[in-house]
Amino acid sequence: MVEEERKYAVDDGWVLPDLAGAAPTGGGVRARPAATLVATYHDTVDLRLARAGVSLRHRQGDDLPWTVKLPTDSPGVRHEISRAGAAGAPPAELVELVTVFHRGAPLAPAAVVRTVREAYDVHDADGTVLAEVVDDHVTVEKVDGTATGAFRELEVERKAGDRNLLDRIGTLLRTAGARGGGFTPKHVRALGPAAEGEPDLVPPRSLPAAPTAGDVVTEAVRREVRRLLAHDPLARQRLAGDDGRTAVHQMRVACRRLRADLKTFSRLLRPDWARPLRDELTWLADALGDARDAEVLRERLRRTATADPTSPLDGEAVDRLDEVLARRQEEALAAVDAALRSERYVALVEALVLAARSPLLTRRAGRPAGRVLPRLVARRWRRLAGDGSRPGSVSALEQDGRDEQWHEVRKEGKRVRAAVKSVTPVLGEDARELNRRLGRVQDLLGEHQDAAVAADTWLSVADSRPADHALAVTAGRLAERERTVVRRVRAEFPAAWRRASRRRRTRWLR
Repeated sequence: MVEEERKYAVDDGWVLPDLAGAAPTGGGVRARPAATLVATYHDTVDLRLARAGVSLRHRQGDDLPWTVKLPTDSPGVRHEISRAGAAGAPPAELVELVTVFHRGAPLAPAAVVRTVREAYDVHDADGTVLAEVVDDHVTVEKVDGTATGAFRELEVERKAGDRNLLDRIGTLLRTAGARGGGFTPKHVRALGPAAEGEPDLVPPRSLPAAPTAGDVVTEAVRREVRRLLAHDPLARQRLAGDDGRTAVHQMRVACRRLRADLKTFSRLLRPDWARPLRDELTWLADALGDARDAEVLRERLRRTATADPTSPLDGEAVDRLDEVLARRQEEALAAVDAALRSERYVALVEALVLAARSPLLTRRAGRPAGRVLPRLVARRWRRLAGDGSRPGSVSALEQDGRDEQWHEVRKEGKRVRAAVKSVTPVLGEDARELNRRLGRVQDLLGEHQDAAVAADTWLSVADSRPADHALAVTAGRLAERERTVVRRVRAEFPAAWRRASRRRRTRWLR
């Protein structure tokens, strides 16, 4: 569930205004009975969850008393996951959910928040609740029950209404003297200044006016580490809106780009530090990749099967193919879950947090970015463009060459594009334009790879069931459609590559 709310600070003597003016025509405001809520927040000794904007609490009286709240990129919007369980020990599922934040450190009660809540529902003419406004008188207690502080705040939570309604309510509250501002959760206020400290995972920052090569590499590492770890809870709980598939894909992309950057900028990084990190990222990417590949194949199966309405395929045979892929996907997702629960993964997360904080750089990384980085990217570019002698380069591609040869070019192209993207903040429009053109090249090579793998998959499934003649015929027709795509991509590729590799777009590499 996604929770969207806004907070306002008020003094003890503040009086709630009439909220009916914010309700739509025919609607109104209903007061609910006052309630006392007692929530115990769990955290590590050094408050790793709170500092990351995460909470794990047990609230007495709730049907699902254990709740984790996770931040999103939008202030005031959080993912909320609740589970049943007795007070004392958090459910293992929720502890796993926040693995990237506690990283194996023990969780224990950190604070008790006692809230006397007066709540009001803003509803429409049909009685549907559009927004909830709560007036909370909060007392903060130590775990032993000793009161340590108190405050009062308002929360306006979006229900079935839109954000315009939240704006109207906010206007009424501020006019009456409420103070809007930053979104600070109750437990963070309760835990005090230590809970508002810097998170362990250092976020990406703006580059200085005259960045060194190391500054640029550091920000590239931070960006992808943040992407990977931010999607971990979503992948575990399938919270991405499509059963977690987007989250798994984003984690895989982050692994790939991190590995590419660690390789491209290897001369700026201590090899005894970067090489083991790349190896572990490869392990994780492999686990994530099987799940993503199965997902792509299932989507492609339906698209290819319906590509020509004038020549329909056997629907039942297509369903049997999909059943095989569905089993593969479930097995792959189970392997992802096992990997994310492993001690090896926790160790990798710890290494990534440290990497984002301070990657181990060589002396060369202290030189100006504009002098060092183009040369490093150019090395990767030459591997991709080639001179006709290096297998896996564009110049060595053959129109009728093996699919694997085209796939090698695709992989090298991904590394080059990742490198170009990493240096774009320093090198500006030249790098940005090359990145755009390489995007088209990569789209074509990705389509080539997906079609080639799909064709092989359809035929291999049919080969495993030699008695299913309808499946064999359907798989053959599907494979031929995929090979048509392969031939089309190979025909379009030379023009796309010429546009990307024109001298005016690559001169900064020379």
